[in-house]
Amino acid sequence: MVAPKRPRLLLALGLGLTMALATGPAHQAMAFAAPDSFADLAQQISPSVVNITTSSMVASATDGSPMVPPGSPFEDFFKDFMDQNGQGNNEPQRSEALGSGFVISADGYIVTNNHVIEGADDIEIEFFSGKKLKAKLVGTDLKTDIALLKVDSPEPLPFVGFGDSDKMRVGDWVMAMGNPLGQGFSVSAGIVSARGRELSGAYDDFIQTDAAINKGNSGGPLFNMDGQVVGVNTAILSPTGGSIGIGFSMGSNVVSHVVDQLKQYGETRRGWLGVRIQDVTPDVAEAMGLTEAKGALITDVPDGPAKAGGLLAGDVIQSFNGKEITDVRSLTRTVADSPIGEEVPAVVLRDGKQQTLQIKLGRRETDEAGKPVPAAQKDTPVEPKKAEVLGLTLVPVDEQVAKDLKLSPGATGLAVTHVDGASEASEKGVIPGDVIVEAGQQKVMSINDLQDRLTEAKAAGRKSILLLVRREGDPRFVALSVQ
Repeated sequence: MVAPKRPRLLLALGLGLTMALATGPAHQAMAFAAPDSFADLAQQISPSVVNITTSSMVASATDGSPMVPPGSPFEDFFKDFMDQNGQGNNEPQRSEALGSGFVISADGYIVTNNHVIEGADDIEIEFFSGKKLKAKLVGTDLKTDIALLKVDSPEPLPFVGFGDSDKMRVGDWVMAMGNPLGQGFSVSAGIVSARGRELSGAYDDFIQTDAAINKGNSGGPLFNMDGQVVGVNTAILSPTGGSIGIGFSMGSNVVSHVVDQLKQYGETRRGWLGVRIQDVTPDVAEAMGLTEAKGALITDVPDGPAKAGGLLAGDVIQSFNGKEITDVRSLTRTVADSPIGEEVPAVVLRDGKQQTLQIKLGRRETDEAGKPVPAAQKDTPVEPKKAEVLGLTLVPVDEQVAKDLKLSPGATGLAVTHVDGASEASEKGVIPGDVIVEAGQQKVMSINDLQDRLTEAKAAGRKSILLLVRREGDPRFVALSVQ
């Protein structure tokens, strides 16, 4: 959702005094009432919201050939026009884009989306006063699409704090701020439409809102009526690329934990248990004699922290590090947020009896990555170089494809080279040049990856599969039928 820069239309954001909001019982009661106006709230917290301009060098958009058929009478005209405008060569060109962010501390820490600043070699922050400061990148987290920046300011900056996203209810009022479509500071309001959306990863906790979110809003804050940040505006679900009232903001309880780690270490350090698990379904609960379909059922325990701590296949994890475990998702997030290298309690149900085990967690970013691949998984099918799937002609993103599409170095996924005009994909706005980076909430890097996700979806009885599609770096979710 990074908008192309429109310098003549860009407006500055506000810089002023931070105002504390009352937190007494009366104010808390009003927090969930329909406000007469959002103006006072917007005025109080807008100084903490910023515009972010990024700059990077990208490959030339043309190979120097006229964009007309060979032999056309316009061929010479287009060649002369391109040469005059410096477009007739393959030299790299500087590209600029816009996004949003917000200040979380007086000393200049700023939160935004990773895709806003990904690949940038220059990051500039613009405040309401017109002041501009260069920012340095502190750290990023690809799994939650969060980035932490830092600016050096001679005076303290106005900032906002995080609220508790778990307390937000469907129907609560929220307000989004940012820089939509490069138009400058803008406010939109709506309600929480849904909670707990998991769209692109195991650590997701998206708040769905109908507050208008468009390209350029990425990285901007979603506020509750107490002026606290309860989400970071990240993506939209849309067949057109514009807001249709389905926007997603990463919950503040996820973001604040990531930010704390980025500030302390410059990277994330998530706990790693090392088990294969599945949800406890009603039929599984009945078969195991459980009173509730709740918890995380261990299906396999390879070498790792779980095995060393005594966990066994067939155990149902009911509590971890003092937090109730209701399903696979809650265990994944709880383990990730638990301390690494320290023993934490795990309450499991084994043979109808509760047991408490002490588990010393590893670190997911290093221990899981360094885990050898089982021999049975090494003999993978030959990867096709091109395939037609779901009405789309796809090729894996390699160095040349990334260069042609102006993608960031090291980009992965499946590039769309053709779309069947009669396909559902075409109806939902997928076009050549789009890049599929996830399918079924899992990363895809090859044709085989996508085929595996489709097979899994069909086997699970699903009627559609959710694809995360990027267009010029902007993420969008598209659901396509698989039956």
